[in-house]
Amino acid sequence: MPDVFTADDARHWALLTRAALAARRTEIDELNVFPVPDGDTGTNLYLTLDGAIDDVVATHGARGVLGTADLVEECRTLRRAVLMSARGNSGVILSQVVGGLCDVVVEREAAQVDTALLVECLERGAAKARASVAHPQEGTMLTVADAAAAAARRAGDAGGSMSEVSAAAVEAATEALARTPEQLPALARAGVVDAGGAGCVLLLEALHRVVTGAWSADDRLLTTAEDLGRPEWHAAAGPVADAGSSDDAGPDGPAFEVMYLLTDTDAAAVRTLTTALDRLGDSLLVVGGPDLWNVHAHVDDAGAAVEAGIAAGRPERIRITHLPSQVAAREEVVPVGVVAGAAGPGVATLLEEAGAVSVPFGPGRRISASQLLDAARRTGASAVVVLPADPDGLMAAEVASEAAAGDGLEVHVVPARTTVQALAALAVLDPERSVHANVVAMTGAAVSTRHGAVTVATKEALTWAGVCHPGDVLGIVDGDVAFLGSDLADSARDVLERLLSAGGELVTLVTGEDAEAGLAERTAAALARERPEVEVVVIDGGQPVYPLLIGVE
Repeated sequence: MPDVFTADDARHWALLTRAALAARRTEIDELNVFPVPDGDTGTNLYLTLDGAIDDVVATHGARGVLGTADLVEECRTLRRAVLMSARGNSGVILSQVVGGLCDVVVEREAAQVDTALLVECLERGAAKARASVAHPQEGTMLTVADAAAAAARRAGDAGGSMSEVSAAAVEAATEALARTPEQLPALARAGVVDAGGAGCVLLLEALHRVVTGAWSADDRLLTTAEDLGRPEWHAAAGPVADAGSSDDAGPDGPAFEVMYLLTDTDAAAVRTLTTALDRLGDSLLVVGGPDLWNVHAHVDDAGAAVEAGIAAGRPERIRITHLPSQVAAREEVVPVGVVAGAAGPGVATLLEEAGAVSVPFGPGRRISASQLLDAARRTGASAVVVLPADPDGLMAAEVASEAAAGDGLEVHVVPARTTVQALAALAVLDPERSVHANVVAMTGAAVSTRHGAVTVATKEALTWAGVCHPGDVLGIVDGDVAFLGSDLADSARDVLERLLSAGGELVTLVTGEDAEAGLAERTAAALARERPEVEVVVIDGGQPVYPLLIGVE
């Protein structure tokens, strides 16, 4: 494996990091107690990178270089895109970490990154992030990024390979993350590590995956906790406490988060703006330049913060959030609507009986964002959870979620990529819990459900298990063709054996429209003989293509 990092590698890294943040954003939200326990750090990190990738795709598509741009062009476009898409305190800091990496590549006009340059990139990213914060606080993403950069430098100076450098960065970042409760009392009281630091660790783990070649063009690679080794994000302080116990959540904290982009300005005006905002509140970040700046602050006087921006230049995309309302909303118990993708009529019936609004999908019939948005409105609830049950539907759901916010509708997307994951998530919905608590519980249920299926090949194709021919049975485990078989029942038992190799208590079998009579029953009977401790549920799903879908919880 060449000890270099190319433009293709950069694209894969961005996709893998986005996938990791999508899969674990609600977990990171749950950690968010500093500087304000508003439960949105994971969401902001994900939306920052997701928006930046979308912008890069659109820009390079218009130029005709999508997927073929060189590393310098990728970094130059991404640097500006991530600055424009940054959301919240954590998103702005992430934009500086990524921006620092890109700065090195653009300045050096590097066609590829070698080990020495990777070290420099990590150092620049950490330094730029720290420089962006008016009053840096240890025990945050800044601390984690610094630790990673320092470890990368030590490994690089010792002659380490790119893989060894990235591994050292991940290890040091993980250790620094575990120590964050020792540095921030709010984290220690809540029994959690820093939310932004957790996101930084995911970014570095994705980097290491790409450097070592353990990436996939399918960004579903990092969709389960097991894929990332499930780092321990709860501190030794004990159970997670009420996030409202944080000092910063008290009545004396700033009431508003103000964010905007600033153009038509100069360095002197930006310095004046920074001084003015520093007097108004805290959590101040003014980053970017020379022609575009991203401004973030927590203040009591939101009007004064916007007026200061007007005095300095031209504010755009102004966002003002009332922080106490956002914090309170995390614990408020309100009726929760559910929208779920339905792969077949039997699944749709089951979903609707459970109170969800189902949206059908299948081969040649993808779920659209407009369908999901319409379904969310039809729930009649002000807060809605979407269970896409399909990888393509997941992207549509994120678009629908952003569109819904403009209508005053609160939509949360749980990363359920399969039918069995959606059913597992729906099973843990509790009307007595807050929306936030339900989203966390449903996400945990979805991502911890291993999934498989059996289907029959209709044409010759190259799979991970070799070349298949019409009539071959494909055994699918966690989204990939794991083996080729000749009998559906035998293959179903083989899929189950692989899924249960890591343990399991509940197996769900969803039969398709083309399932042979008794397929699920024979599979369940065999399982009862071999693993009597495992509970089995059989559902008539009626989905096409897959005679049997399998879930293990």
